[in-house]
Amino acid sequence: MKRPLSLICASAALVALLGCASPPQDPAERAQWEEENDPLEPLNREVFAVNRVIDGLLIKPAAMIYRGVVPEEGREAVRNVLGNLKEPVYAANHLLQGDLGGAGDAVARFAINTTVGVAGIMQPSADMGLPRKPNDFGKTLNQWGTGEGPYIVLPLIGPSNPRDTVGMVADMLMDPFMWAASANDMDWITYTRTGLDVLDKRAQVIDTLDEIERNSLDFYAQIRTLSRQRRHEELRRAAHQVSEMPVEIERVSAAADAPERVSIAERQ
Repeated sequence: MKRPLSLICASAALVALLGCASPPQDPAERAQWEEENDPLEPLNREVFAVNRVIDGLLIKPAAMIYRGVVPEEGREAVRNVLGNLKEPVYAANHLLQGDLGGAGDAVARFAINTTVGVAGIMQPSADMGLPRKPNDFGKTLNQWGTGEGPYIVLPLIGPSNPRDTVGMVADMLMDPFMWAASANDMDWITYTRTGLDVLDKRAQVIDTLDEIERNSLDFYAQIRTLSRQRRHEELRRAAHQVSEMPVEIERVSAAADAPERVSIAERQ
């Protein structure tokens, strides 16, 4: 229980800092300031620098060892298991977004991959037309009309914003496996999950981040731009999927009514 409360307090403290920044008065500088959406840039750069040191000393070397020792098949299996454990949270967010079909798909994926896929090591659901569709409470808040707020860099975690910071904590609180581990004094399971997730994700982008850093005049600004673009694209796709739901429901209803309409026409 201590871990969720500490994360909530830390998130609240970080979000509270956002009120300390004020926009510049010059119109041109203000326009650029609003486009970058980074009123806490001096503080963010400091956190970014600390994160880079920690990454260079610990996370990246560990990820390189992980990538070098564990074959791709093994890393994929780890990725599948970790993704499968997130399906209940995906399902909950689909429900909160009014996407009953998405929630049902997430439950079906979890059931299939946990049983047929041997604890999620394999993903037979993908071959059945149920590919994994990650979801999170940040997307839910976006669907509800909550603004993202300013760009922030979280210690150890990296690029985010107030909406996604709250979403991250909410997703953690919705995770039944985290609560089960905590209730049974097995928090090490949650820490292991988190560590493996960080390790695997870092291993996937070692070469990409190295290339971005080599080709960037300002690595911080480049990461800020790319991370915001990626997140905006994720939100756009999620909103598009939700907006299509009424159309799909209408198509299903029309298909269901078709035999009745044919029968009436024949009787006439």
